[in-house]
Amino acid sequence: MNRVYNFNAGPSAMPLEVLREVQEEFLDFNHTGMSVVEISHRSAAYQAMQDETETLLKELLHIPDGYHVIFMQGGGSMQFILHAQNFLRHKGAYVKTGSWSSKAQEAAKFYGATYELASGEAQNYKAIPLLTKDTVDLQPDTDYVYITSNETIHGLEWKTFPKLGVPLICDMSSDFLSRPVDVSQFDFIYAGIQKNVGPAGCVIAIVKDEFLEKARTDIPPYLQYATFVKKDSTYNTPPVFCIYFVNKVLHWLKNLGGLDVMEARNKKKAKLIYDVIDNSQGFYIGHAEKNSRSLMNVTFNLQTPELEKRFAEEATKADLIGLKGHRSVGGCRASLYNAVTPEGCEALVDFMQRFQTLHS
Repeated sequence: MNRVYNFNAGPSAMPLEVLREVQEEFLDFNHTGMSVVEISHRSAAYQAMQDETETLLKELLHIPDGYHVIFMQGGGSMQFILHAQNFLRHKGAYVKTGSWSSKAQEAAKFYGATYELASGEAQNYKAIPLLTKDTVDLQPDTDYVYITSNETIHGLEWKTFPKLGVPLICDMSSDFLSRPVDVSQFDFIYAGIQKNVGPAGCVIAIVKDEFLEKARTDIPPYLQYATFVKKDSTYNTPPVFCIYFVNKVLHWLKNLGGLDVMEARNKKKAKLIYDVIDNSQGFYIGHAEKNSRSLMNVTFNLQTPELEKRFAEEATKADLIGLKGHRSVGGCRASLYNAVTPEGCEALVDFMQRFQTLHS
């Protein structure tokens, strides 16, 4: 078996220990004599696994009382629609820090009035704006402020979160469980799991009960978050395999020491790559300003598109996969999600240094 170093932006690297564990028990889940993809979602074996998954998540994130965890089919793009269907009554305020927050606002416009509270578009999304009650103009009847905690395409990440006196909704898809967060600062968090937590096809959401009480009920039951709370995420058949995989990843995170340990590891990994960029005398050009740099997605350019293409091609030959930038912006991108190992980052550093020597 030849395992490559996987820097894809999603679906992305998963912990090798978890992959092996899933492989070992794939034909017989928890001594049921059935694979996890065969068991009934109404069975006691499945329910015990889902309950444990929720408990682990609450433990790792220190989710306080007054919040519910739900598991839903689909991905983040569906949540661009559902958050507005549920919570947009008067006006939604959006902070545009990149492609995904922009798409969320565009989708929300179908269900009500939205406005830009702040935007980094004019500066080509190089920095996270500083938001305080004194620097923003919240309009009357604003239902919520919406942010994206990490923008994968431009490589920006919120280091602290705004406190503006209105409910806060956050798309955490691409840095979920990569660091501790204070859940009590948020009224609704959602995350597509295919970056840090599992295979594509599932969303984890954390909703504050008080906020949920204000949600709309004039939409079909399947589109209401309240339905998934009331039915314990089993209103319809849940994404069983995805939730099972999440369970394994949560155990892996707990065994490593939790989110404080994971954050320290992720900071060290990112520093390795950013140091190469910063010390390259302009050969590598980082996109994000230093105080907004993502720990998950390191975005950079080289002097010409031709050189960037050659960089990605030669990296692939060296078993460093997924370093081409998003098609909408070009350049290069190294995604350093939780399961990307320090050894993989060191291999990328060695390659980047060799490539600079050969092409300077």
